[in-house]
Amino acid sequence: MADINRQRKVADRIQQTVARLLERRIKDPRLGFVTITDVSVTGDLQHATIFYTVFGKASDAERTQKALNSAKGMIRSEVGKALGIRLTPTIEFVADALPQSAARLEDALARAQAADQRVADLAANAEYAGEADPYKHEEAGDDSDDLDENEEDDFQ
Repeated sequence: MADINRQRKVADRIQQTVARLLERRIKDPRLGFVTITDVSVTGDLQHATIFYTVFGKASDAERTQKALNSAKGMIRSEVGKALGIRLTPTIEFVADALPQSAARLEDALARAQAADQRVADLAANAEYAGEADPYKHEEAGDDSDDLDENEEDDFQ
């Protein structure tokens, strides 16, 4: 098992190498506007999962997935040369779900903000159901310590 720092360094190096390859060397017309978002490497450095996003429609993402899978051998070869370690990790490309998750979160936040605005609008025009102050207040001339006549009779 490699330590966590080495694992992180290998993942960073793989991310840089694959991004550079996609930008300069791979000329597949199916390849869309791809961004390598993250790389995850197992503890034994034998397997790398490369997360990517594609700008565009779902059909662009499918074509890009096919292009990446067809170039997987060449990419793995170049990653092995760049890493210089004894065993080159196997590579798996996975479409990153982060943009869809972020869009769902933004939609939920927009709905919550709209609901809050509706409540604020209703509250701005709201009136009290009864008096503005429903609590009884003692008049300045009233003695609150004196009991009513009926109450005095109850104690006798």
